[in-house]
Amino acid sequence: MFLSSTSVFTLCLFVCISAKYAPNWQSLDSRPLPAWYDEAKFGIFMHWGLFSVPSFGSEWFWWSWKGSKSGRFIEYMKENYAPHFEYQDFAPMFHADLFSPDDWADILEASGARYLVLTSKHHEGWTNWGSKYSWNWNSVDAGPHRDLVGALANSIREKTSLKFGLYYSLFEWFHPLYLEDKKNGYKTQTYVKDVMTPQMYEIVNTYKPEIVWSDGDWEAPDTYWNSTEFLAWLYNDSPVKDTVVTNDRWGDGDRCKHGGYYTCNDRYNPGVLQKHKWENCMTIDKHSWGYRRNSPLSDYLDMDNLTQILAETVSCGGNLLMNIGPTSDGRIAPIFEERLRQMGSWLKVNGEAIYSSKPWTHQNDTITPGIWYTSKADAVYGIVLDWPNSNKLLLGAPKTTEQTTIMMLGYPTPLTWSAEQPTGLIVSMPTIPISQLPCQWAWVLKFTNIS
Repeated sequence: MFLSSTSVFTLCLFVCISAKYAPNWQSLDSRPLPAWYDEAKFGIFMHWGLFSVPSFGSEWFWWSWKGSKSGRFIEYMKENYAPHFEYQDFAPMFHADLFSPDDWADILEASGARYLVLTSKHHEGWTNWGSKYSWNWNSVDAGPHRDLVGALANSIREKTSLKFGLYYSLFEWFHPLYLEDKKNGYKTQTYVKDVMTPQMYEIVNTYKPEIVWSDGDWEAPDTYWNSTEFLAWLYNDSPVKDTVVTNDRWGDGDRCKHGGYYTCNDRYNPGVLQKHKWENCMTIDKHSWGYRRNSPLSDYLDMDNLTQILAETVSCGGNLLMNIGPTSDGRIAPIFEERLRQMGSWLKVNGEAIYSSKPWTHQNDTITPGIWYTSKADAVYGIVLDWPNSNKLLLGAPKTTEQTTIMMLGYPTPLTWSAEQPTGLIVSMPTIPISQLPCQWAWVLKFTNIS
């Protein structure tokens, strides 16, 4: 059959469009990151699963007890549970009887976050939805007998402006099919074909997450996980193909090299501007991502810590993904709720310097430490972490002009300033009690007409 040049062009155009991204990193990494993600800047992570029942040590409880055989965890189980108790026996105890997705949505909206990443499955293998590929080891067949992912997804989308995303662990510590593949040097892919891949298609097709946050990647190369094939489908044919964003945890050696945005490591906070979009995933509890009943108050980051981390992250081009761990009965503990609402109150005043901002010429000040800069349109923002002595702030990065104005976000009166050569710029901060300032942690100066 003869095809005209027009027909050939049309056919080639159709093929190119329908197969825009090939299952290789060169092609996948060429996909532009959807703009909403960079504009969002701040999201909430939630680690929730069977580990929330013992709520001791960390979300790695099962591995610490049966994998690395930590003495502290072995003794805890001996002292508190029957001799033949197994991890699976925690499933009926995961009641989630106080779980109100609308209440969670209210708290999350109040936090000022623009997106949420919920644990759909952690390394223990338990799924927070009724997976057809995790029989009797999921939240519908056992435990709360409820689709936890679906319930929260509905409330988030109906009650808030947040984007909904899902965390998914590629591997499972003790799944027999995975252990057999591991024993075979990952030359077989029975677990990937029978469990992992079907589950990933299941959560994307069912819940349409705007973020697919992969983890558990480090034990095997991405060729074992079939990562590039999944991502090609996700970007080309999935129901979220135009808006979904992904991270970089797709196989051993891929972090900080491949994927949508880079996480590199947990709590990654380089302190300098990065060339590629990145995310600082961190947790309010300094030692655990899951809820811990045995954590003292000193183990939780306070608002001075959190505003500092947010300022450092956004100034250097990153997003902050701040984690909390709900309880097994489905509550957001008061300490976490307080931090979320405090972040929201801070962002109500200072969000102009965070949302949709861009890195400035300088990330931090050249003279005074604890000053981090962002920019937007014709304005530059300086996030001041510590109130200066004598209410005089010396800055070296901004270069003033005769038209320079300096405002404090949330404060009605322009601040006075003077240019001191060659030392820099001196800003006179408001001389009022700190309780009367726009916020109680980190204050933002807005500069216009500077260079």
